[in-house]
Amino acid sequence: MKIIIINSGSSSIKYQLIEMPANEVICSGMIDRIGLEISNLTFVSASNKIEESLPIADHKIGLEKIARLLMDEEFGVITSTEEIEAVGHRVVHGGSTFSNTVVITEEVKEKIRQLFDLAPLHNPANLEGIIVASEIFKNAQQVAVFDTAFHQTIPVIAHKYALPNYLLTENKIRLYGFHGTSHKYVSENAIHYLTQNSFSKESKIITIHLGNGCSMTAIKNGKSVDHTLGFGPMNGLIMGTRSGDVDQSIIFYLVNTLGYSLEAVNTMLQKQSGMLGLTGFSDLRDIEEQAENGNVDCQLALAMNAYRIKKYIGSYSAVLNGLDAIIFTAGIGENSSYIRKLVCTDMDYFGIELDLDKNELRSKEIREISTAESKTKVLVIPTNEEIEIANQVFELLVK
Repeated sequence: MKIIIINSGSSSIKYQLIEMPANEVICSGMIDRIGLEISNLTFVSASNKIEESLPIADHKIGLEKIARLLMDEEFGVITSTEEIEAVGHRVVHGGSTFSNTVVITEEVKEKIRQLFDLAPLHNPANLEGIIVASEIFKNAQQVAVFDTAFHQTIPVIAHKYALPNYLLTENKIRLYGFHGTSHKYVSENAIHYLTQNSFSKESKIITIHLGNGCSMTAIKNGKSVDHTLGFGPMNGLIMGTRSGDVDQSIIFYLVNTLGYSLEAVNTMLQKQSGMLGLTGFSDLRDIEEQAENGNVDCQLALAMNAYRIKKYIGSYSAVLNGLDAIIFTAGIGENSSYIRKLVCTDMDYFGIELDLDKNELRSKEIREISTAESKTKVLVIPTNEEIEIANQVFELLVK
């Protein structure tokens, strides 16, 4: 069964065409910096690698470009859309409606649309991917895999807010958690790695997903028990354009004293804050380059970013009552030795000791970047949400 996976992020599209159940990747690629002046596109198959820099204004244009690449007469990997039997879509917010993978119907699309306000940078892009893919791959089953599903194991003590009880029972206001597909994939790989290296099957790990969106999960024995993102994917860590944690009273001050509208505050917190608000740049590669060239704002923003991650490592170590490993993953977590070094410096109380030489190495495989003496393992595990989504789609359709 050929399954194409569409992973529409807030400013990117990752895709893989996968032959199941062999988990054979026929082709893969991504488009990043969507909406910026120049976007980057990659397409990789067994016989071709294409890299382009071009303007891609939105996700619809990006998905149409990907479809043309798949069927290109010269280097395409399919001759007809009828070869695709299923399309698996990553959907960020499933609310209280979706706790499992589902075949997409008109009702499912409407439910995803109703959740736009809870994930305004993601669910609209996710739904756009579904609509465009439905038009391109007309004979394929469209399937949604929800980021929130992995976090359904978070106990009530952690997922309930200290608000009037009816807001949970009647309005389903609670911590949902996000990036669940990534956290699930890398945590399972981490547990397998640890058990092969003489660790107990019982494990206490923290997964750190760092991209344009960022989150951390406390995972005990393979189950999510706490997570930095909550009702929507906006709080917790400092992100590309999202603020992460702020004092709620700031919102009332902005509205009541400074005269901001609620819509303007929402736009500020979602699209104008985070690393963009601190530096003028939303892409960490630009920020690191500026920091190395002496930009004080960028240097401070990177230090703030790492400081916030450290605070959550301390918090989750307490929740887990111990720590076997921390795992860095996603675009920044896998590629930024700078951020990893900032996070792991002065963390010896938690048994974290970074090997600076190993930290600089690049690899597509799991790698251990802590010293031999480090009590807590520091791992870099490339995430593969697409393989995880493909497995869930295949399991749903063939059961």
